[in-house]
Amino acid sequence: MASHSWKDAYRGMSTDNIKGLVLALSSSLFIGASFIVKKKGLKKAGASGIRAGVGGYSYLYEPLWWVGMMTMIVGEIANFAAYAFAPAILVTPLGALSIIISAVLAHIILREKLHIFGVLGCVLCVVGSITIVLHAPQERPIESVTEVWDLATEPAFVLYAVLVLIAVFIIVFHYIPSYGQTHIMCYIGVCSLVGSLSVMSVKAIGIALKLTLSGMNQLVFPQTWAFTFIVLLCIITQMNYLNKALDTFNTAVVSPIYYVMFTSLTILASVIMFKDWDRQNPSQIITELCGFVTILSGTFLLHKTKDMVDGPIPLSVRSPKHMEDEEDGIDSESIPLRRQDTSIRSP
Repeated sequence: MASHSWKDAYRGMSTDNIKGLVLALSSSLFIGASFIVKKKGLKKAGASGIRAGVGGYSYLYEPLWWVGMMTMIVGEIANFAAYAFAPAILVTPLGALSIIISAVLAHIILREKLHIFGVLGCVLCVVGSITIVLHAPQERPIESVTEVWDLATEPAFVLYAVLVLIAVFIIVFHYIPSYGQTHIMCYIGVCSLVGSLSVMSVKAIGIALKLTLSGMNQLVFPQTWAFTFIVLLCIITQMNYLNKALDTFNTAVVSPIYYVMFTSLTILASVIMFKDWDRQNPSQIITELCGFVTILSGTFLLHKTKDMVDGPIPLSVRSPKHMEDEEDGIDSESIPLRRQDTSIRSP
């Protein structure tokens, strides 16, 4: 009887979930690579113009930044498509794999040695991701974009959206002018809050396009274009404040905090809007949460040990930038969480 109930609770991954999984993995590959390229472009642009962290846009003239941007766009397109096939609870946590890819590429391209605890962090991320993949809910059957609009206009999600917008306006107009350059949560908070709304809209557009390609035209509905407008507005906002965060603070700090906040808020928004957990039993929900906590642990362990080495760094292998900063009298240890050029490692 117990075996029979277990089989009823877990029927394996659907075809749509598998498609979403493959697309999410592809997305992590491109996005992981883009972080390194974009960071190098921002640093190069900041050396010859006004830094993004203080309101500059010189990075727009830097080809390297655009290469990273195009790579990220490809990854986001794959991620966009993944949301059309699989629930956010499955797709969003897999973003942690982009951190692993970034660490591996940093090891290969930037010749940054990955500490043994960093390897353990990667393993934890993989284990957590597999746990979530195996226990993720099946995609909710939706036959029209108007159904998604009805879900988005239910009182519970409307309340969530209103609270998010109020929080964003308070952070942007009250906290960022005074604390944006010293408190990382200002920029990351805006990106994460807006990001949770953008993912819900992206999923709605993905569903609309999937239905349209299958023969049920959803482009005639105004709700499709309303979701499109929301996505564009949210993406522009996210790009602006994420660039500020990357240029102002250490990337090794930005990436895990942004991942944790963005993923947590996105899962919360998905649970409220699409009621993902209504189709699961308590054991599946607890298992998913354990998988998510495992990913969080791996993410923080990976970044916490990213710059650790097994012994003191010989003077002969220290970077020229490191020595230049010391000659200028810059003490990176005295500026916690602030941009530290002597220890910045692109993820």
